[in-house]
Amino acid sequence: MFYKKTYSERRAQLRKDIEKGLIVFPANNEAAANYAGNPYPFRQDSNFLYFFGLKTPGMAGVIDVDSDTDWLYADDLTMDDIIWMGHLPKVEQQAESTGITRTGSIGDLQELLHKAALSKRKVHFVNPYRSEIAAKLASWLSVPVGKIVEMQSVELIKAIVKQRSIKSSEEIEEIENAMIIAHQMHGAAMRMAKQGVYEYQIAGALQGIAASHNGSMSFTPIVSIHGETLHNHHYGEQLCEGRMLVVDAGAETYNHYCSDITRTTPVGGKFSKKQKEIYEIVLKANMATIETVKPGVPYRDYHLNACKIIFDGLKDLGLTKGDTEEAVRSGAHALFMPHGLGHFMGLDVHDMENMGENLFGYDDEIKRSSQFGLAYLRLGRRLAQGFVLTDEPGIYFIPALIDLWESQSKFSQFINYDKIENYRDFGGIRIEDDLLITKDGAQVLGPRIPKTVEEIEAWCSVEK
Repeated sequence: MFYKKTYSERRAQLRKDIEKGLIVFPANNEAAANYAGNPYPFRQDSNFLYFFGLKTPGMAGVIDVDSDTDWLYADDLTMDDIIWMGHLPKVEQQAESTGITRTGSIGDLQELLHKAALSKRKVHFVNPYRSEIAAKLASWLSVPVGKIVEMQSVELIKAIVKQRSIKSSEEIEEIENAMIIAHQMHGAAMRMAKQGVYEYQIAGALQGIAASHNGSMSFTPIVSIHGETLHNHHYGEQLCEGRMLVVDAGAETYNHYCSDITRTTPVGGKFSKKQKEIYEIVLKANMATIETVKPGVPYRDYHLNACKIIFDGLKDLGLTKGDTEEAVRSGAHALFMPHGLGHFMGLDVHDMENMGENLFGYDDEIKRSSQFGLAYLRLGRRLAQGFVLTDEPGIYFIPALIDLWESQSKFSQFINYDKIENYRDFGGIRIEDDLLITKDGAQVLGPRIPKTVEEIEAWCSVEK
């Protein structure tokens, strides 16, 4: 946890931004893996963490805007709980640690919300991503579960986004700690990328490094020689020279702040000519964003610029043709880069995604596109100092997508399908860094992880 003042100030700001009513933040519950006594590793709700800081399951925080008070609702442990799970501080003690003096039981909360519903008092909450929390809210408010989605408070979501989008110095320090762990993870993965090693051995090593720092993985890692599959969570392939290993992985610190890094390493530590040519195009797109990004400019513009760099680079290799501006405007480049350039990052690796990307990644000025490829851009709005986001261009050769577009003669004025045949088994390349938007530019967070062709080959050649 941070100092209690941090959480008190965050809640106070929320009370200023919400006109009236009750703001309810249910904590997550433990979730059974295959039976009730064997739960998944517990992860607290990120909004609850942000405003209350406590990791205990089954709680709820309430901010009463009308009376300018904060409450923590929870039930103390029973003796059976203590015998099996160990001692926890009393609810009053946990409340005090986050700057709250008023507490009640879950039964008290149920009565409060039932009365609020009867009196038509405004109750603000974010649409839950877990069904059991939706059911709990529905019960407390005496409404059908299906009504919960339409009852979520857009006013609250916008107020949360206003705060969580701008990272404090405390948060940056935590993200930097996650980056230090990621540095070790990716360094190890590069050195393990050798003939005969299995993907699962590398995936296991990454998870072990995160755990050894009292952390965890910030998401299920991607460790694959089939980098053309954007989210590949299968780890059964054996590495062989001639392939490249894409590792997209990050760490989550004990305080739950995240890192998210991707590196692509040639198996055996040496790029072929064809691999190097494609890699250098992706690296150029990655570096162009780092070198030019600044506050006040829509991140969509940087996405489109990266797409133009990729299209031009592929044109130099004879894979694309025609006017670059027109090709990118029409979406022809998405055959090779069908995803967005990046996303917010913080307490969630896709920060705030549970509240709906269109409410934080876009705004009244910048609307989400429906065009294939561009539609997957998670963050399009103008940047501001204090944003933390990812910069992750890539080039992928996806046989099924190539076959589909070629069968439709789609964008044949921009794509040389006959030349692409020589790349059908190429795979994919992605390079990802995490950026802090500063007053007039950007800072790459964390210690430098080998990224250039020369750095990667040199790193892989040293036995450690």
